[in-house]
Amino acid sequence: MVAWKNLDTLDSYRELAGTKGSVDLARVMSGESGAERVRKYALPMAAGLTYSYAAKCVDDGILEKLAALAKEAQLSEKFEELYNGAVINLTENRRVLHQLTRGQLGGQVMADGVDKRAFYKGEQEKIAAFAKKVHAGEITNENGEKFNTVVQIGIGGSDLGPRAIYLALENWAAANHTLKMQARFISNVDPDDPVGVLHGVDLAHALFIVVSKSGTTLETLTNESFVKDALQKAGLDVSKHMLAVTSETSPMAKNSGYLAAFFMDDYIGGRFSTSSAVGNAVLALAFGPEVFARFLEGMAEEDRLSACTDPLKNPAMLDALISVYERNVLGYPVTALLPYSQALSRFPAHLQQASMESNGKSVNRFGEAVDYCTGEVLFGEPGTNGQHSFYQLLHQGTDVIPLQFIGFRKSQNEEDVEVEGSTSQAKLCANVAAQMVAFACGKEDENPAKRFAGQRPSSIIIGEQLTPEACGALLAHYENKFMFQGFLWNVNSFDQEGVQLGKVLAKRVLAHDTDGALKEYASLFGI
Repeated sequence: MVAWKNLDTLDSYRELAGTKGSVDLARVMSGESGAERVRKYALPMAAGLTYSYAAKCVDDGILEKLAALAKEAQLSEKFEELYNGAVINLTENRRVLHQLTRGQLGGQVMADGVDKRAFYKGEQEKIAAFAKKVHAGEITNENGEKFNTVVQIGIGGSDLGPRAIYLALENWAAANHTLKMQARFISNVDPDDPVGVLHGVDLAHALFIVVSKSGTTLETLTNESFVKDALQKAGLDVSKHMLAVTSETSPMAKNSGYLAAFFMDDYIGGRFSTSSAVGNAVLALAFGPEVFARFLEGMAEEDRLSACTDPLKNPAMLDALISVYERNVLGYPVTALLPYSQALSRFPAHLQQASMESNGKSVNRFGEAVDYCTGEVLFGEPGTNGQHSFYQLLHQGTDVIPLQFIGFRKSQNEEDVEVEGSTSQAKLCANVAAQMVAFACGKEDENPAKRFAGQRPSSIIIGEQLTPEACGALLAHYENKFMFQGFLWNVNSFDQEGVQLGKVLAKRVLAHDTDGALKEYASLFGI
């Protein structure tokens, strides 16, 4: 029987809380003992990736306590309930089924009289068939010409994940001759966003995907109108250039104004929807359905690892346990995500939403206030750019900020240059290794301004190359990590009520139904 309990009621958590400050990173990461630690504290992930946590403030004793916490919190049992279709999202009385889009971990899941795995697989097959016809020139514009660009119109989860993965694989696809169409993205209701994209797109040869589960998202519908207006002014048939990704009950479904419609449902939250039709349509058109299938396989393999019941052999679960230890015992509220891969330039932005929208809650699953910290502030930029930006504070600031690095031994293409005896890729990798040791061990100096305190914990996910499988494994790892964090904090990681209040007030402003401060702020913008 699964029991949903607050973190601070668990005996194993109370025991864990007594271990604060017990690991000296400068000592354990120095010399041959440091080398042995790096070899020991690592777990295999999917797609040839490795999760290394040697530079975290843990030792065998703390790991034993973390494993006990995972058992008492029933993390594996809760994940099993989730992927078998239990109503995990209590606030909205919904199942949580994004794992089903990339495979079936458990038994058949029926909802609303439908086999949900079959439904998601059916949509994937429809998208694959459509994409192949577009690439073959069987589906064309009104003049019989092939499309060469796809533009996704969406916001939040309908933009961040698909955009991050497109950018992650664009250079890989070009190097491997699988880049079928260029992709662009419109998300912000700021008119400068759609105008900037539309001015750089050949409208006559562009397909536009409008993504809105409800079919009523104000920002998305506004940007859709921008695009329709531009198409009409160019003398183009709007219905030949527009696709919809929506729910079967939305006004966008079965609408003659769209060339085709692909469906999602309420059991997949926006921030977890990249593996659904939300990401599938744009990525299959951009790279081909075969590449998207490889991406899903990387996710599925990582999901299978996340179902492992041994916390010390489950990379996503262990990552979550260590991060909760850092947040609730060591008192570190912020985490920096630092991919040493330019292709992952928007990956931190996507994970920022996936983490902070999921676990930024102050009440538990039952609506009761919690007496401990939840969620983490997540931010990041690619290295080495970040080193010349905010690493100063990370190294010598008054706050300790845990770090999560991502790195690859090889770049996505074979082009490189050798300068002063080393290639660009070698310099990139050298910087990751150097930063991890520098953050952990620090440096003594007579000059206080040159002194580095060290004791800045970090982990790294490292692989050979950022391929579709590796990209999928990375995304699934973090999705599952945030889920396990939510289980530990006993919050509902699958609703997002915090985004609603601002929307309601914005509608009042636009309807001129305001008073007090709201009216005055609106007047500053001439509304």
